[in-house]
Amino acid sequence: MFQIKPIDHQQDETIQHKIDNKTKPLGALGELESLAMQLAQILGDPICIHRPKLLVFAGDHGIAASGVSIVPSEVTTQMVVNFLEGGAAINAFCRQSGFEMEVIDCGIAQPLDMPGLINQRLGAGTNPIHRQSAMTIGAVKQGFAMAKARVAHHHAQGTNLLGFGEMGIGNTSSAAAIMAAALQVPVADCVGRGTGIDAATLKRKQALIEEALRIHSDSLDDPIELLAALGGFEIVQMTGAILAAAELNMVVVIDGFIASAAAIMAIKINANCRDYMVFAHKSDERGHLLMLEFLQARPLLNLGMRLGEGTGAALALPLIEAAASFFNDMASFDDMGIEIDTKQPPVS
Repeated sequence: MFQIKPIDHQQDETIQHKIDNKTKPLGALGELESLAMQLAQILGDPICIHRPKLLVFAGDHGIAASGVSIVPSEVTTQMVVNFLEGGAAINAFCRQSGFEMEVIDCGIAQPLDMPGLINQRLGAGTNPIHRQSAMTIGAVKQGFAMAKARVAHHHAQGTNLLGFGEMGIGNTSSAAAIMAAALQVPVADCVGRGTGIDAATLKRKQALIEEALRIHSDSLDDPIELLAALGGFEIVQMTGAILAAAELNMVVVIDGFIASAAAIMAIKINANCRDYMVFAHKSDERGHLLMLEFLQARPLLNLGMRLGEGTGAALALPLIEAAASFFNDMASFDDMGIEIDTKQPPVS
């Protein structure tokens, strides 16, 4: 389905020497050095980031009608309008960071006809996962094909870095169910307050997700079947887009809790895609820390955010560009005519 090559490590020693030979103490730029190594592995030397694009996938969830959120499903459509009109947090952050932004309708309940909205609808919201499968396996495969085509479109225009965000009332329920099934951890460790629900609603949300896992217990070993049973249209297309971007040797910037659920499913389908993932931030949503531990990920930011939309990915772009900048432009000890043993730690 997706032919993804693992990262080539043949140049690792050369890349590391270039990083270590910069005019700084060894390791003094911390996580930016690890990030520069990963970027150089993916994009080569020099690290050239072209037309970074942030894709926001939107879809509605049938489980939302059972009271798992403080806001109704109509808010999904209203927020998509807000994105298209430039008034959301993600718009502000993309303008500030230099991300081009695109909104994709994967299956919101109320379809829109607005300039700039990409129509990749798989339906008018998923089925309620605690009663039946969210969608068919055919819909999952169709979503993958749509996402792959969209990623190919941006790649053809020169984009080599994609960030991923989402919008969908009820999608923390779907992501928590995916997490519980894929990581085989208790639902209570996965389910958070999402939009800010109270204790009674949280309890109901946990019970509905536990019911979803019970009725779909025979469909949770295969990642495609798991997505059909528990996924959202936007989570499916985000999973496909992650895989498609990795297949094309693009940098993949993962946002928070929902995007990490898609990342986990992508890895379950093809583990090589993990090499291409940069994790933007640690979400304040319950369960995300466990996800990051499973993914062996060290996020760039920890700001207590849990908004979604791709906001963490947008805020991480300047750090990604900073890592590329020091790797490409910072002088080396050789440039300065200074002899130094880069194999030994500096003496303090």
